[in-house]
Amino acid sequence: MKIPAAPAGEAPARITRIARRRARPGHETEYEAMLREMLARMREHKGFLGGDLIPPETAGEEYQLVVRFASEAELQAWDMSEDRLQLLERMKDVAEGEPEFRKLSGLEAWFEPAVVPASMHPPRVRMAVVTWMGIFPVVSFYLWLVSLWPGFQGLPFLPRTAAFTALIVATMTWVVMPRLTRLTRGWLNPARRS
Repeated sequence: MKIPAAPAGEAPARITRIARRRARPGHETEYEAMLREMLARMREHKGFLGGDLIPPETAGEEYQLVVRFASEAELQAWDMSEDRLQLLERMKDVAEGEPEFRKLSGLEAWFEPAVVPASMHPPRVRMAVVTWMGIFPVVSFYLWLVSLWPGFQGLPFLPRTAAFTALIVATMTWVVMPRLTRLTRGWLNPARRS
């Protein structure tokens, strides 16, 4: 299947998707093994950036599979792949119902989404530290950069602020935070280091 290219000059937005589903009672081990097999097969597909399997905190609750792809088109290509369709067919014997999906992109995907168990959220203090680690150099760089361009200082306050903050948000969302959260994942989520 051909994946459409992003428009010229525009990078495709990365996407995170969370799938939630329960295992049939007594089939938890088989279901979890199939989810791990699914992650292994995803690694062979173009655009796959990584994934996490989050088992339920207590028996009978939902498993969550958090996957990240480089673009919506590459996620759709995985969704239509024979690998995925075969696995979903096999899962019908060990899982209840159909999976529920939630997609995230941009700012909401910086940190793990709110659907994960409370015990697996990064502590707010650590999220604040990582956010500051990203914002401080980005703001410092743009403050320095705009000081070199006298025309920028002549703009009215609101347009100048709008342009400045747009640069910061775009840089944080698509350049800094995806890399920074990947680099600090073990520190952000110490309970998940295994």
